[in-house]
Amino acid sequence: MTKSDLRIVYLGTPEFAVASLKALVEGGYNVVAVVTMPDKQAGRGHQMQFSDVKKYALEVGLPVLQPEKLKDEAFVEELRSYHADLQIVVAFRMLPEVVWAMPRLGTFNLHASLLPQYRGAAPINWAVMNGDKETGATTFMLKHEIDTGNMILQERIPIGEDENVGSVHDRLMAMGTGLVTRTVDLIIECENKGIEVPTTPQPEINELRPAPKIFKEDCEIKFSEKTAEEVHNFVRGLSPYPAAWANLEINGQAFENVKIYSVEITRPRDPETTKGEIIVPCKEGAVRILELQVPGKKRMDARSFLNGLH
Repeated sequence: MTKSDLRIVYLGTPEFAVASLKALVEGGYNVVAVVTMPDKQAGRGHQMQFSDVKKYALEVGLPVLQPEKLKDEAFVEELRSYHADLQIVVAFRMLPEVVWAMPRLGTFNLHASLLPQYRGAAPINWAVMNGDKETGATTFMLKHEIDTGNMILQERIPIGEDENVGSVHDRLMAMGTGLVTRTVDLIIECENKGIEVPTTPQPEINELRPAPKIFKEDCEIKFSEKTAEEVHNFVRGLSPYPAAWANLEINGQAFENVKIYSVEITRPRDPETTKGEIIVPCKEGAVRILELQVPGKKRMDARSFLNGLH
């Protein structure tokens, strides 16, 4: 069997999933169909918006399946009609067994964390928010419990001290493409040799850190409850999206729902000595806000914002 013989169905939705799909298509792998989220209305005009994966799939002429429910019989039959040997999942929904068990070689997932840590929907954000010094990505075979299957390949990258989640996301996305194609190559090699794909059970760890989906209320900065270092990590882990926010008083004016994109750790100082700066005291220490956005205005650096108040 060669990579052009292996029939692959690819399941994914956001930009993160496009890079690996593109690597497979441009690498000559036989992707026969794509499964992604249904279109949704967005913006003031309520126009239908396609997922990033659908946009790319249409560009390269791949069939696109968009089930509302993954157990729907019509969808399951349509999926079965593609006779996939292998399914690959990157940033999609939890699959029912009728879907993940369908291909004869199974289904593997690319997850953007060093499993078993950060099982869940937002692993990249939580790794940065928790101040981790490294992260990575893992390919693993799907089974019943989410993100718990046996690992195939894993790769690590460092997280810079001031790096935000947008930068880490992009580096993991690029690294993940290699992990996906190497995993497919390994599966083909093992198939040709008539042997099982070598996998490793996820290690037992006493303290597992979860990575649940992040909602707006989770993004509020509670300065009095966090140290300056914790605020710094919190902001980095949510920048540029979905963005940390706070209600602030600046130069005697109250501002609500201020998005904060960048801060640096500093020391608490008397307000009289901080003209030209926005310094907020924390539970321990303080942070200087470097970049922010108030509702109805564009994102800007703190100095530009303060100049606009006069």
